Amino acid sequence: MRQTKYCIQDYVLKSKYKEIAYREEFQQELTFVLPFAYWHHLNGTLGRTISSKFTKELYFFSEQHEERYETRVDRYIGNNYEIPNMYHCPTVSFSKWAQVPLKQHYKNDLFIFSKPLLVIANKYNTEWGKGPINYFSIAMLGEILDRYSDTYQIVYNRPGAKYIVMDNSDILELKEADFIRKNYPEVVLAEDLYQANRTHVNNYNHFQLMLYANCDRFLSVHGGTAALASYFGGKNIILSKRGHEHRYNEFKTIFPALSGAEVYHAKSDAEVLELLKRHY
Repeated sequence: MRQTKYCIQDYVLKSKYKEIAYREEFQQELTFVLPFAYWHHLNGTLGRTISSKFTKELYFFSEQHEERYETRVDRYIGNNYEIPNMYHCPTVSFSKWAQVPLKQHYKNDLFIFSKPLLVIANKYNTEWGKGPINYFSIAMLGEILDRYSDTYQIVYNRPGAKYIVMDNSDILELKEADFIRKNYPEVVLAEDLYQANRTHVNNYNHFQLMLYANCDRFLSVHGGTAALASYFGGKNIILSKRGHEHRYNEFKTIFPALSGAEVYHAKSDAEVLELLKRHY
């Protein structure tokens, strides 16, 4: 209903009038804001975009993009819902929502491996004011790496605080990097790969986009981590034990729509292993 007031500007005048500013959660920026901005770009009505640091590469299509914010915030009180579908709606409208071709734009010859690539995108953060809930433990990582490191070139990705813009969650220490280096030297740590290729990328987000663009198999966890991994087609198994996404079935609506990826939702470690066995 809020979008009806823009009918003349969007469908008749079609000038570059639209300014889209956002500084809240990364997942909702990926699932709702970025596709809304891209729709306006395709429509010829996108004027400028404003977001947090390290987002210029996400908005590659925006002629005027400003990285204004140093940190992300919780939902604003009294938000006016200028962006469609925000905050986990029971139904989703795709009328002003368009797939953003991140895979096509960032496909490259830099991150090429001799075996098929499998990216494990993990996190270990506070969630909803409590301790970590949705994450791959060291024991679970060992189980996965034992089973799949011979078949795939696995790249393990858990960005540190210095590489991303922080929000209302705190990044905690899992100490899995030393475990992987000691026990699985064939597995590549994304941070090491990033440092080895600093001259080829602008920042860690740019690196992730280039790495993910060359990948068709992902294993990710609830939140922006899972949303980003769903942008690149192929298959994405998401571990999500809790969240509004369950209630509104978003792993079968919004997440697959981001790129046409096959998205599989697991609510437990056992379900992750079963989905891996079936699909990978």
